Amino acid sequence: MGIRKKNSKTPPVFSHEFVIQNHADIVSCLAMLFLLGLMFEITAKAAVMFVTLQYNVTIPAQNIFTEPVSLYHYGIKDMATTFFYMLVAIILHAVIQEYVLDKINRRMHFSKTKHSKFNESGQLSAFYFFSCVWGTSIIVSENYLSDPTNLWKGYPHTYFPFQMKFFYISQLAYWFHAFPEMYFQKTKKEDIPRQLVYIGLYLFHIIGAYVLNLNHLGLVLLVLHYFVEFLFHMSRLFYFCNEKYQKGFTLWAVLFVLGRLLTLILSVLTVGFGLTRAENQVLDISSGNFNILAIRISVLASICITQAFMMWKFINFQLRRWREHSSPQPSQRKRPVASKGKSRKEKENGVNGTVTSNGADSPRSRKEKSS
Repeated sequence: MGIRKKNSKTPPVFSHEFVIQNHADIVSCLAMLFLLGLMFEITAKAAVMFVTLQYNVTIPAQNIFTEPVSLYHYGIKDMATTFFYMLVAIILHAVIQEYVLDKINRRMHFSKTKHSKFNESGQLSAFYFFSCVWGTSIIVSENYLSDPTNLWKGYPHTYFPFQMKFFYISQLAYWFHAFPEMYFQKTKKEDIPRQLVYIGLYLFHIIGAYVLNLNHLGLVLLVLHYFVEFLFHMSRLFYFCNEKYQKGFTLWAVLFVLGRLLTLILSVLTVGFGLTRAENQVLDISSGNFNILAIRISVLASICITQAFMMWKFINFQLRRWREHSSPQPSQRKRPVASKGKSRKEKENGVNGTVTSNGADSPRSRKEKSS
């Protein structure tokens, strides 16, 4: 998990076990090399490309009462910046794991299944909370709530402020860091496809909003989605600590449906109506204008398909839980041990939107517990 106490038996250097146990230290040294590169003139130009945001443009003041504004746009060099902050995300992941989650796990004595899911929800809760607070502050500063037309007005949004670009770079860095984390955390083979699906969906939509200059709409939809996901993972953390806690899941189920509906409304309003009425509807990659019919249809189709997929998984999960909780439960005395293990295994098929979850993720019925 990173920054751990070393075992009595030290694994061979550069072996898989050695890399997994010391990956946070290895990544920290690699990140330090980029920072040290800033100190020397020979390597400073290359190091700056990784550490600082690129493509800075200064817009001169329009009159004597205003100051020059520093804005940014995207380019190929952003891949280097994303790589560096991906290293930072790996380090932060290890710090949260070692100093917060591992201490709670040692006190609660979770099973292996709950241990893995608790770590997953703990990491995602911290990320979703930080992203929601950060994204909300940008939304308020850019007046997206007071004037929703800012979501499409002035498209293409080729230039954006420092905070918004850093937000997108951080989002890409976090979700790219999830790929090596599957190796560092020794993810089970049966869990890898599930994680690849939701990581791929996040990257697809974030990169799409970033490259197509739909960063205003993408920011609002991300904050909305992250808030619902934060509520789910916090509810799951409380449930692991106390299985009687079920109110959070009920509130999450309501907000999940409302979140999907609001996502579709904002997407159709921005892409289907706002961009359709724009004057410039000619494809111009050099100026960043992608406002043409084919791209608008593709954007709306991808959003609608993703929301429909999430709702379909959500409904199936809720129906499955309802059938299990409403079916008559045999008494615990007459229930053989083998059937109990089998029923427990059959429950490991839940869904949280784009993230599937186990039976250990969702609250058990009180009827089953008292039987």
